Amino acid sequence: MPALAVLTSGGDAPGMNAAIRAVTKVAAARSIPVWGVEMGYDGLIDGELRPLTRQIARNGQSGLLTPTAEVEAMGSLGGTTLGSSRCARFLSREGRAQAAAQLEKYSITGLLVIGGNGSMAGAHALAAECDVPIIGIPASIDNDIGLTREALGVDSALNTIIEACDRITDTARSHHRAFIVEVMGRHSGYLAMASAVAAAADGVLLPEQQRSREEVIQSVTDCIVKSFDVTRDKTRVLIIKSEGVPIPSHELVQEVLARLGPGTNIEVRSTVLGHLIRGGNPSFRDRLLAGRFGLVAVDAALKGRTDLMTGWNLTNRGEATSDAWIRLFPIGEVLEETRSLLDGSSAVTMDRVRRMEAIQGVLAL
Repeated sequence: MPALAVLTSGGDAPGMNAAIRAVTKVAAARSIPVWGVEMGYDGLIDGELRPLTRQIARNGQSGLLTPTAEVEAMGSLGGTTLGSSRCARFLSREGRAQAAAQLEKYSITGLLVIGGNGSMAGAHALAAECDVPIIGIPASIDNDIGLTREALGVDSALNTIIEACDRITDTARSHHRAFIVEVMGRHSGYLAMASAVAAAADGVLLPEQQRSREEVIQSVTDCIVKSFDVTRDKTRVLIIKSEGVPIPSHELVQEVLARLGPGTNIEVRSTVLGHLIRGGNPSFRDRLLAGRFGLVAVDAALKGRTDLMTGWNLTNRGEATSDAWIRLFPIGEVLEETRSLLDGSSAVTMDRVRRMEAIQGVLAL
């Protein structure tokens, strides 16, 4: 009898629980039991699985399945109720062999992996070494996974950033201050770029721009001076910085203040949003996307397809599915495109940088 397992791996992201719920409900509707793997690949190696479906009888018919009460309640929650980890043991063939043995022990006929770049790399390696179909579902607030317009968690993270920037703007206007707000994005500046536009920031700092420390300091100083010019009516300056820009925010503030000098009477503060961005209930779009990814992923696994990832991308690449916007992409191609995104050689990355450079002057107006 077919049975599916689902795990969440790597950094948590709002929408992971919604994806678990979607996978479980779709599978249960097809009378397929689902197991939840605790703590990502670590739990898979150790055989830490728990049932996410239960049998019921309805109208005299037995053997029907329904999600457990835990699953029914998890869709609106942030984080991941299955838990997540970064598993060093899974990097070895021995560790993956132990994971494959657990899949056989539990009679798993399909594994769904929800996570980011490292999680997809693990799924790709395991798919090459075992016969169980493996399908990936992208989840990363940094939006740094190739071949999908967005991953789960991105929209929720952006909403959290915008709300925080709105609150910071309230106090900045009251005191005529400049704020540098640091957002997550170790290698990808997508969150900084998108939130800068939506929050009407005066400037944005992206790792993809590859500016030197001197260029970063001077650009921030110039932005603040220009924005607070006496000919302007601005009462606040907001600059959004990606964490991937290699100068700590508190050091950036100190360097900028030193260049402004005491005579300017300008206050500059910094706020690091950090892991606050990861938390919170998933947005409508993340819940909807989780449902669409889940449906396509379950169908693919039950058809015996493997080493594929769902992606939200209207393109001729990949395989068409029952959803016109959700396609299946070989995980090997996803990993290759992801590397290009992060090293700056991807057309997507280059287009992002071009767009931000084109509107830098507009942001400060």
